[in-house]
Amino acid sequence: MEECISIFDMLKIGVGPSSSHTLGPWRAAERFLKELQEKNILSEISQIKVDLYGSLSLTGIGHATDLAVMLGLSGQDPEYIPVQDIDGIIKDIRNNHQLNLNNSFLIDFQIERDIVFNKNFLPFHANGMTFTAFLKDDSNYQSTFYSIGGGFVVKEEKDNVQTSENTIQCAFPYPINYASELLDYCQKQNRKISEIVYDNEKSMRSEEEIHRELLRIWNTMLECMYIGCHSEGILPGGLNVRRRAFDMHQNLIGLANYSTPQEWLETIRKTEVKFRQILKWVSCFALAVNEVNASLGRVVTAPTNGSAGVIPAVLMYYMVIENHQANEEQVKQFLMVAGEIGSIFKKGATISAAMGGCQAEIGVSSAMAAGALCELMGGTPEQVLMASEIAMEHHLGLTCDPIGGLVQIPCIERNTMGAIKAINAAELALETDPKNAKVPLDKVINTMWETAKDMNNKYKETSEGGLAVAVNVADC
Repeated sequence: MEECISIFDMLKIGVGPSSSHTLGPWRAAERFLKELQEKNILSEISQIKVDLYGSLSLTGIGHATDLAVMLGLSGQDPEYIPVQDIDGIIKDIRNNHQLNLNNSFLIDFQIERDIVFNKNFLPFHANGMTFTAFLKDDSNYQSTFYSIGGGFVVKEEKDNVQTSENTIQCAFPYPINYASELLDYCQKQNRKISEIVYDNEKSMRSEEEIHRELLRIWNTMLECMYIGCHSEGILPGGLNVRRRAFDMHQNLIGLANYSTPQEWLETIRKTEVKFRQILKWVSCFALAVNEVNASLGRVVTAPTNGSAGVIPAVLMYYMVIENHQANEEQVKQFLMVAGEIGSIFKKGATISAAMGGCQAEIGVSSAMAAGALCELMGGTPEQVLMASEIAMEHHLGLTCDPIGGLVQIPCIERNTMGAIKAINAAELALETDPKNAKVPLDKVINTMWETAKDMNNKYKETSEGGLAVAVNVADC
């Protein structure tokens, strides 16, 4: 039976700043709680220890990995927790030396003792973590998880098979592991990529649920951009990075009046659309999302938190610049194409910066956005895949070297570049006869994976190379 990755696996709602280092560990803590419940030992626990390994250890503080595991163990859901409550929950744990396990049982918990940062790497994946529960009868229960990017969490079983609650085994009517398979379905049935994807999703969910969840994803993106464009100040973490979306937005929007994100969208449609303004708007949207992400705000993992600004920025570009009549149908179409392209990258390569550098995050998100935009602009399935290929081709080898382990420099600006490249890639594909294409998408995905394996570990989200060592945090 084929591995089925839903578009809702690729586009998850959660809390920043990182899908692999924040959302993944948070979900791993939730899964550990579930294991404890299944063994009926939750009420017998006196202490829990969390060992973080590899990249989770090296950049965990900057990515709020420690906060994420505490929130997960506390029974909080990253999709629905009021983000304004996070500081209070962590403060109570820190001050009282107690954790409200699964929001049901108070246990002794001392952060410096019970969250251990181990710089060594576990062999299965760069983002490993082990949870150990100590019981009142002096026994213990231990479980190891791996955060493999995009909020996906797996366990390494004895037969070396990955299992995940995010990725399930099922029977899509159109199983897809390669772009060539997707294209074959489209050509044989004379259908768009989004139509093939929609049929696959209908094998798992009702049409009403698909409609509702896709719009919930879009509304989360829109609200995130809105919040980012209306928030000023300094980002947390110690780098003293000033938010830029607020000032850029003020210069673009002027004295316009609106009170909701949707009214804001309609207002932007009335603004000047010269090239420089368009460039600034797209950059502003991307900056806004990733400034919210850097502040432990709610974003849509697309396909990761570090690259969460690319897809909403490109979709917003289409909504407010290219097509003022665009509505919910175009939004759903865009997200379905983007999600499917992301799943092909995940199956054929990686969406984890700890495994593949930033080409696995910004590169993949740019490819997802490029393909989705190309279909909305009237591109054929061949041109859609060409747009994705072009976008990734020009991100190959991109390193992940965050200063101070924070998802800020160069991550926030990088989202603006990924968004602009996506638009450029879509336009190039639309003006190209696919028969003249030299590099198929599957080849560039394979090349990306080979590049990832050849890349030095210090450029894979460890903050041990590149800008992370060239720029002293104290100088910021």
